[in-house]
Amino acid sequence: MRWENLTGEGEHGRAAEAALFGADAVVTRTFDTPEFRGITFHEVRARSVLNRVPGASRMPFEWTVNPYRGCTHACVYCFARKTHSYLDLDTGIGFDSQIVVKVNAPEVLRRQLASRRWQGDHVAMGTNVDCYQRAEGRYGLMPGIISALTEHANPFSILTKGTLILRDLELLVRAAEVTDIGISVSVGFLDTELWRTVEPGTPAPERRLDVVRALGEHGIGCGVLMAPVIPFLSDHPDRLRATVRAIAAAGATSVTPLALHLRPGAREWFMAWLGQHHPHLVRRYERLYAEGAYAPKWYQRRITRQVHELAEEFGIGPTRPGLARRIRPAQPAEPPAPAEPTQLTLL
Repeated sequence: MRWENLTGEGEHGRAAEAALFGADAVVTRTFDTPEFRGITFHEVRARSVLNRVPGASRMPFEWTVNPYRGCTHACVYCFARKTHSYLDLDTGIGFDSQIVVKVNAPEVLRRQLASRRWQGDHVAMGTNVDCYQRAEGRYGLMPGIISALTEHANPFSILTKGTLILRDLELLVRAAEVTDIGISVSVGFLDTELWRTVEPGTPAPERRLDVVRALGEHGIGCGVLMAPVIPFLSDHPDRLRATVRAIAAAGATSVTPLALHLRPGAREWFMAWLGQHHPHLVRRYERLYAEGAYAPKWYQRRITRQVHELAEEFGIGPTRPGLARRIRPAQPAEPPAPAEPTQLTLL
């Protein structure tokens, strides 16, 4: 396994920085418990945890924090699978079962945020692999990460499929009092049989919608990334309608559809899964994705239009620029202060 030349991963799996840790910093562990059976954890002490997103990226943010690499959610379509090839690990089972854990992520982040060079930019989490995957239940890195961001009033967002985020609910409420945060939960479909095979390590879609509901009850608006919409499996109009209806019922502030994309690493693993579970669709996928990783524009536009129309029908709207980064409406302007010294407070 290559550790010495390991670099930070960008949002498209590109090398982002110089080596972040060396071989002498790695401790490999396994745990003989049902939830971690067959999984190997490689504990590393990172030198940096703030990753700059490549300038050519389509992502609407510039910085990310990824405390884990590899993911036990084992989603067969996960675009981050390619990053495991940099460790000489395969992008299939290896990605699902060989998890890199940056055990010192909170302390390194706190140091980096305190640097004079840091400008307080928005930090996105859960954009490469899920920061609330099962490993987080054992390593507990996110409370320290959220606390560090809160201490510096640094805006951030989290995207997750994990219900474990509710463990940190009080921390998120506290963070929202001092900075802009955005929480999004990924729910692409409701079909139980499809979920069990294509996202085998994740909480059920209904449990994820419970997260949306619970966050809303505590004043934290939560959007839903309706992703992925899987061609010929979850894109029937009736299925789209049922999913958007459930998202609306959970109190989501927005719903944003995203059609399945198949980048190298993910494409091979997904197509192998498709051949096993839905062999009659293999040729249709080969034609649909013949031009590259993304579904054709006409298909993406059709899905987007259908979901937005359903969202309007059920009383929610698509994400607008900047919306995902704010979870509370702007406070009304204060009345003019009296002409005397006043004490400024951080709300």
